Amino acid sequence: MKIESALLDEIVAHAVRDAPNECCGIVAAQDGTATLVRAVENQAASPFRFEVDGLEMFRLLEKFESQGAELAAIYHSHTRSEPYPSQTDVNFSYGWPGVEWIIVGVAKNGAEPDVRSFLVEDGTVRQIELEVT
Repeated sequence: MKIESALLDEIVAHAVRDAPNECCGIVAAQDGTATLVRAVENQAASPFRFEVDGLEMFRLLEKFESQGAELAAIYHSHTRSEPYPSQTDVNFSYGWPGVEWIIVGVAKNGAEPDVRSFLVEDGTVRQIELEVT
């Protein structure tokens, strides 16, 4: 997926702002290019996991579709570990086939956040390029 630096900056700022708890949100895209980032409240308010409100997600997805976009990525942060999908992330991904997972690592105090993107298909994790424009 291609993403403008300003949109990626929104994701990173959300991760930094919500630390030490994990943040979460979604990215809409058209033709492989991100068009919109939406923060979603982490209902768990936890440094170990995130939970989203299903109704809020449904409404956001309907809005994306009405604008001709689709869900391209789910993002969240890791505040205590490397930005790599945990087993919980892998399990959650089964409900979202073909959707990228952008993870922002904010675990290292004072270090720049580390942003990585993954595809998780049938339990297999593959890091993919996030093309920042």
